[in-house]
Amino acid sequence: MQIKPFHGTYPNFDFIASPDSFCDDAKNSFREFQANGFFETAPATAFYIYQIETEVRKHIGLIALDDVGDFFAGKVKKHEKTLSEREQQQMQLFLRWNAILKPVLLTYPPAPDISQWLDNFAGSNKPLYATRFVKDRQTHTVWCVTDPAEIQHLQEMFASQVNRTYIADGHHRTTTIALLHERLKDKNPELDFDNLFCAFFASDQLEILDYNRVVEGLRDVSPTQFIVQMSRLFDLNVLPEPRKPREKHEIVMYIHKEWYSLHWKKDILDKYAKDRVVLDATLLNELVLRNIIGIEDVRTDTRINYVDGVKGLEGLRKATNDSDDRIGFLLYPVAFEDMMRMADAGESLPPKSTYFEPRMKSGMVVKMLKR
Repeated sequence: MQIKPFHGTYPNFDFIASPDSFCDDAKNSFREFQANGFFETAPATAFYIYQIETEVRKHIGLIALDDVGDFFAGKVKKHEKTLSEREQQQMQLFLRWNAILKPVLLTYPPAPDISQWLDNFAGSNKPLYATRFVKDRQTHTVWCVTDPAEIQHLQEMFASQVNRTYIADGHHRTTTIALLHERLKDKNPELDFDNLFCAFFASDQLEILDYNRVVEGLRDVSPTQFIVQMSRLFDLNVLPEPRKPREKHEIVMYIHKEWYSLHWKKDILDKYAKDRVVLDATLLNELVLRNIIGIEDVRTDTRINYVDGVKGLEGLRKATNDSDDRIGFLLYPVAFEDMMRMADAGESLPPKSTYFEPRMKSGMVVKMLKR
């Protein structure tokens, strides 16, 4: 990867009473915050080490620019389809802010030399700033790497040890910059559309959580009839108490306040396993949501809602109980290996298949577009 340092812009937390409110409102109020002196820009180009400490562990990565040519060369791999409407919205925001408020989250197979270097630097240098987010019970800490020798060393390690990355969060931000590069790089040379604004976190520094579904599926069929239809696809067992799936190819269903464990029948898995990765979300979309419930397009049909795994069992239960017509489906998290295999093959995962944690905050490190 062709990573580059940059002049980062970041909040001055001496003037900010609530980091939670500040970052939540950054997208709406960035220009106002900037005009009121809540941001400052580093005098020298730098890389930024970014650490998120949760109640369980620490996650550490590197914020840097990456040459947009790496995206066009296939070194920055997508696993989701993007929508032109969303890209247009992102384009308008970038140009209105004249900035990008949050880096694209890229993951890559672990590189021990890079991980060790980041840990050593963070352990022996004073951070640029650290702030506590009360709502998420997390501390976010940023270090600034400005020494030319250290910058060069990091560039050499990424060039030799990271030959491909995968977009974990920020597909539309990535494709939007690629579009701006193609359309406006010559018309607006004062703006930087040559580089992606990225946060590089090795896959062992991230967690993929489940992404679950709540579906309006009982308008024209009784719960009993629906369960009979499902029994043709799954081996069903009533659960004595709520829980999440314990393995790939198990789905937990919540219907009329009852919980069921569903395992795909062997003949179905055998049929779909030929020459491809078989994801539970793919089978659920095709065999249940489309064939039984009649949802042809999971991207646009309003009968389906997505509940990220952070909200847990109670989040799915609450969303399902809001209507007697609803069914909840809990899915086992997608494995990194499956996501990478599909991205390497140029295949797309179904929408809302992966939810990565931890997540960065908007406005913590900003890339101004003006050169």
